[in-house]
Amino acid sequence: MIEIKRLSKQDIISFLIAHGEKKSRATHIFDSLWKKGVSSFEEMTTIPVETRNLLKEHFELQNLTINFKKESSDKTLKITFRLIDGCVIEGVIIPSLERTTACISSQVGCALACSFCATGKMGFIRNLSYIEIYDQVMLLNRISNEKFGHPLNNIVMMGMGEPLMNYENVMKSIECLTSNWGLAMSHNRITVSTVGISEKIKQLADDGFNGNLAISLHSADNDIRSKLMKVNKTNNLTDLSDAILYFHKKTRKKVTFEYLLLQGINDSLDDAKKLVMFCNVFPCKINIITYNNNEQTSYQRTTDKQRQDFVAYLVSQKMIVTLRASKGLDIDAACGQLAGKQISKRIST
Repeated sequence: MIEIKRLSKQDIISFLIAHGEKKSRATHIFDSLWKKGVSSFEEMTTIPVETRNLLKEHFELQNLTINFKKESSDKTLKITFRLIDGCVIEGVIIPSLERTTACISSQVGCALACSFCATGKMGFIRNLSYIEIYDQVMLLNRISNEKFGHPLNNIVMMGMGEPLMNYENVMKSIECLTSNWGLAMSHNRITVSTVGISEKIKQLADDGFNGNLAISLHSADNDIRSKLMKVNKTNNLTDLSDAILYFHKKTRKKVTFEYLLLQGINDSLDDAKKLVMFCNVFPCKINIITYNNNEQTSYQRTTDKQRQDFVAYLVSQKMIVTLRASKGLDIDAACGQLAGKQISKRIST
């Protein structure tokens, strides 16, 4: 049977008319699916029982289920979702004052195998559908309301997987999240984070992407970046710079660079100088990330002194710099830690 959320509202109207039902019920059905996030046809209490049974006979309603939740000492929540085929993914809710940010996965595993990231050790299993991406947000939004008393403020596609290698589903999920029939979120509250796939960054610009773009840079030296991130061998810094310049010219948006400091790898003054040279080409901001140790890599966290000197140089060169505080370290929910311990390809039933 067809998953009902793959139908447009017009598809549902046509179905209702063909079966002698009132077409006005399509609005109630659509709201139940996309605004309320019902998990069964029985929960569609705004339509008659007979109509619910009719839908149940012809369609299926697939759902993510929460396998477990774990709370950090800093109130960060890591949630493991089971997908309909038994695969599992992770999402994170990061609270700060009166705001919450949800970190969303776009793939099961990841094919890029960045050397510092635990998720990459899983390998790639499959892409998520736009419905699965959207449903993550719905469930995390519900948890945010219950736990923190307000809905999610920001969405970052920065969980498991590379969003731009699942381009169509990610873009479709954003369309759903920002539409009036969905969660009606502002594009400015949604960030897509990528390792820097030049061709897809240009496609974002051509497609009129209105959200925020974050790029995992981690080094402005091709040799170092290629050792950290295999993707740099096919998407080098020259190609990436050209793509970002193209993106900025078409969208007028400022790009954020994520820079993970690794002791003795990319944290020297020379590394900082190369970073400034790379960033001077276009308006941007730099987000400095503290490395979160995990059992699967041998990298070490940069010393506080080295980090301070690195940031001080960037600031002296008029760079816009923020230092991201690590959240959820004690539950392996911090950046680069997803899938580090609890996730295998499937969780047995």
